[in-house]
Amino acid sequence: MSDVFLADSGAPVVLLSAKKHFDALPTDKEKKYAHFLSRAAHHGTRAILRSVSPESEDIYDLILAIHKALDSPSSNDKYIERWGAKLKDQSLDTTDAVTKYLEYASQFLSNVGNYKSFGDKKFVPRIPESQLDTLIAQLNDAKVGSLYEKIKQPLYDSNEKKGLLGWPAQGHMSGYYPGSNEGKGTEKTITKDEVELVNAALATHGIMPENTRVEKVDDKKFLVHVASALDENTTSYYPKEPITYESATITFSFGDHKNEFKKIVEALEEASKYVANDTQAKMLYYYIESFKTGSMNAHKESQVQWVKDLKPLVESNIGFIETYRDPSGVRGEWEGLIAMVNQDRTAKFSTLVENATTLIKHLPWDPFFEKDKFTPPDFTSLEVLTFAGSGVPAGINIPNYDDVRLNVGFKNVSLGNVLSANPKKPKKEEVITFLSPELQQKFRKWRDEAFEVQVGLHELLGHGTGKLLQETAPGKFNFDRSNKLASSYYGPNDTWGSLFGTVAGSFEECRAELVALYLILKEPFEVFDIFGIKDSKDQEDVILIATVLMCRAGLLGLEFWDPATKKWGQPHMQARFGIFKSLHKAGICDLKYKEENFDDLEIVFDTSKLSTTAVDTLGEYLRNLHVFKSTGNVKEGQRYYNEQTEVTPEYSKFRDVVLAKKLPRKQLIQANTVLTESGSVEVKEYEESEVGLILSFVERGV
Repeated sequence: MSDVFLADSGAPVVLLSAKKHFDALPTDKEKKYAHFLSRAAHHGTRAILRSVSPESEDIYDLILAIHKALDSPSSNDKYIERWGAKLKDQSLDTTDAVTKYLEYASQFLSNVGNYKSFGDKKFVPRIPESQLDTLIAQLNDAKVGSLYEKIKQPLYDSNEKKGLLGWPAQGHMSGYYPGSNEGKGTEKTITKDEVELVNAALATHGIMPENTRVEKVDDKKFLVHVASALDENTTSYYPKEPITYESATITFSFGDHKNEFKKIVEALEEASKYVANDTQAKMLYYYIESFKTGSMNAHKESQVQWVKDLKPLVESNIGFIETYRDPSGVRGEWEGLIAMVNQDRTAKFSTLVENATTLIKHLPWDPFFEKDKFTPPDFTSLEVLTFAGSGVPAGINIPNYDDVRLNVGFKNVSLGNVLSANPKKPKKEEVITFLSPELQQKFRKWRDEAFEVQVGLHELLGHGTGKLLQETAPGKFNFDRSNKLASSYYGPNDTWGSLFGTVAGSFEECRAELVALYLILKEPFEVFDIFGIKDSKDQEDVILIATVLMCRAGLLGLEFWDPATKKWGQPHMQARFGIFKSLHKAGICDLKYKEENFDDLEIVFDTSKLSTTAVDTLGEYLRNLHVFKSTGNVKEGQRYYNEQTEVTPEYSKFRDVVLAKKLPRKQLIQANTVLTESGSVEVKEYEESEVGLILSFVERGV
């Protein structure tokens, strides 16, 4: 078995604590609102699993069944003790075997599937198959045994191509195209051209694909599965009969994730009893309509209301939001955010919003490519109670509907307890790889501040700026056609995602990252006063560490580039690598080493160039990306971005040492809310351990 796919060992397990902020909510009304929204979000867990791989849901059920078969142990030690008591084979090192199983189970639940949410690469248990066979057999539990036999082969399968999420016809894995990865023959495997044909057919009928999965029936027939609580079409959003497009016939099937979506709707109906205002009531009405019928128009309306719900005590956003993991870049993954406002941090972000118009003037593009009027978003720092999804981000900027963003607005959200999440009792002393001891010390001191500024600018002005030049209706344009800067534009039915396709997500993340770092490095350093960093020496340190964060992340990003396929598995890391590469080429950072295996590799920085050469380099890169996006210049934009992020031999040679020194990602344990017999809501948190993470899922009951 290739070590490349082995599950992490010794990963930090961190409690994402939000109890203090939940308990501070003024009344039971807000707490019940948060509780039922949280339940709705978590009920989508199985939809996430099904979008990853055919075996993910059964692995999930196996983990929960093993926990039950061991009489629900409350700690790692109890797991080892109870499993050890059942073993007749005394030659097995129970502690080692059970620990490796727990590490796999914990990583699986943290990622909600057997592919990493950050990197889209499969991971398999470190415990040898023969040892897991023994552990499972000794449990002597019929359900556990049946599930294990069903998933054992894919559980340990480390086929290099299937080990990456991507196009099924190219041998990769995707749960968005059921039947294509399930051994039903190549005639059932959908191709990239067929997916794009179905996508085009949906677009011509005004159907958004985020909540769909596509099954190939034969070369001419395709079945579009729509996520909905109802298993029949009850809305005019979808055609009543199959549609024909070119040579294909496309039929719609309703009720994908039916049982889960019924529970989602029920939880939202309960939450609607505790809304704070009419806007929240409308938002939940449209959520319920969307999740009941499958209408994405209803979901878009929910996002209009969400944008209008300013400064709520309990923030939420639910649906098929991000499209990173679909190889065609249009189908979404289920997400559910429920959080409470951190008032102190939000005050900083409010000041940032107030200064947004001034900061935009510093950005390196002509005002022609900017919105006629910047609509200030609701920008808050939140403490996450629930984030149902395959991974928890540090910040978000939504909605992703371009017309809502342009005509109504958007929200920026910084997730404060994610930014600051660190284990209370680290398993190992932290080492910041590829940095000198002196720079490591400075990195530890300033990384939180640098990251907070970076996230704020990334979300507010990175994703919040820019205008898409578009023919909004035949002969009608949202820009002056006579301006020579408008070399190209979007058609009436074009969107950013539909035009730029698979590169869109990474391209936009790169643009947002560039905006943030450019404004941090560019004089007169206006952002630092906003974040309370007033001392000039402290500002110099934050400028350096913000640059270090980006360059080091870009180098580490080589982990997520596959040398065999030349494919990036993580859009953010592709973006950061491109920025690192541009700064390295410009002499801002250098890679120093003496040893042939690069074991002593170190990133060094020329601080004299940070306010000059670095600003020029970032500005040119950013301006190019921005203009390509604004004008819908797909051909030149894709070519330029792929060149910027190409991993040449100059960089690929460092991939092995990056992998050898990689540190496991944090695994976050989220709390649960419990509705007591007295009618109050309490928060239950868990110990920072692999079993603590398992318990949090078991007690969710989803």
